[in-house]
Amino acid sequence: MTTAQLLAFAKNRRFLSTDELAAQLGLRPQSLRKRYCQTGAYFGVRPVKMANGRLAWPADSREQLMAEAVNE
Repeated sequence: MTTAQLLAFAKNRRFLSTDELAAQLGLRPQSLRKRYCQTGAYFGVRPVKMANGRLAWPADSREQLMAEAVNE
């Protein structure tokens, strides 16, 4: 699946998996997990921890991170 397809699919969903968000950001999923374990968020974006232990990131996480980068 291309990045454009992932973005279009994500707009119709409320949450993204760690793998999906990492693909959008060009990161390894482990980078997101490590930062979450250290700080409880990834540069201000807080995921929801589901009952099965997985993280559900807000669908607009990429936009939040880009807005944060522009503001700095």
